[in-house]
Amino acid sequence: MAVAASAAPGALGTLQASRARLVAACCARLGPRWRLPGSWTCPRVDSTIWARGWTPAAGGAAWQRGYSAEVKTEDELRVRYLEEENRGIVVLGINRAYAKNSLSKNLIKMLSKAVDALKSDKKVRTIIVRSEVPGIFCAGADLKERAKMSSSEVGPFVSKIRAMINEIANLPVPTIAAIDGLALGGGLELALACDIRVAASSAKMGLVETKLAIIPGGGGTQRLPRAIGMSLAKELIFSARVLDGQEAKSVGLISHVLEQNQEGDAAYRKALDLAREFLPQGPVAMRVAKLAINQGMEVDLVTGLAIEEACYAQTIPTKDRLEGLLAFKEKRTPRYKGE
Repeated sequence: MAVAASAAPGALGTLQASRARLVAACCARLGPRWRLPGSWTCPRVDSTIWARGWTPAAGGAAWQRGYSAEVKTEDELRVRYLEEENRGIVVLGINRAYAKNSLSKNLIKMLSKAVDALKSDKKVRTIIVRSEVPGIFCAGADLKERAKMSSSEVGPFVSKIRAMINEIANLPVPTIAAIDGLALGGGLELALACDIRVAASSAKMGLVETKLAIIPGGGGTQRLPRAIGMSLAKELIFSARVLDGQEAKSVGLISHVLEQNQEGDAAYRKALDLAREFLPQGPVAMRVAKLAINQGMEVDLVTGLAIEEACYAQTIPTKDRLEGLLAFKEKRTPRYKGE
């Protein structure tokens, strides 16, 4: 009994140390110079972490009212900074109509480049991933391109898809997938990496890889169970079943389902409405809240609460917090700067 009693404190100490490391790792993702509360220490944040921006190339005609000039890039991916009342919203529009928006080497490269630029842009508040092609979100990997690869090339290519999807999942700001059409395989995995998914009732979604004698390789085996539960995720992956928007909503795969409109962009319009709801909130708080939720879901409750405490502490010294209190006192809308 004495041995057991003496071992227990050691085990508890190991557990506490492990939790401390998890919380410290969580805070490290916020960038340099952050400080943890209590006995956990980590450098404080430097305001420049929010100030490193990426400015799109000037020029080009506006797509429609409310859009800025389009970034100069290849047409397969259109990156737009919205303007006017939508300032702070960025739209990633996939545009490979001839290949049903399938994920090619080139598209993966462009998505990674765009995400890398967006993740450190202070001006970005919310990112919407959508399709520019009616009736299609993303049909998954480009199988015609895949058929030309040798066996030794397939693994590294799938790793690049997985890395790109992980980059989207790790974006510090809210992300919304607007599914107005077909989202199969890697296309659904791309949507699963987003914080919120909305879809038209006519959309079709599924992880269908087992039909091709493979498995989801872009995070689907991990993110789908976390979204809808393990048993149902297994059922959908084992059967390669495809769901429509209503079915996807009923199992919790998406948050909102809309009847498709004549323009074919009902999900995108809903995503834009949600993004507008996010815009007035404190930018630092939004980023830290996302981190606290994401990291907390991967650990036990006690460690998750410690992560929340650490993240909350980062909002206390910000100018935005003081502005929020002052605006409340003065009965006006707060003017947050992300500082």
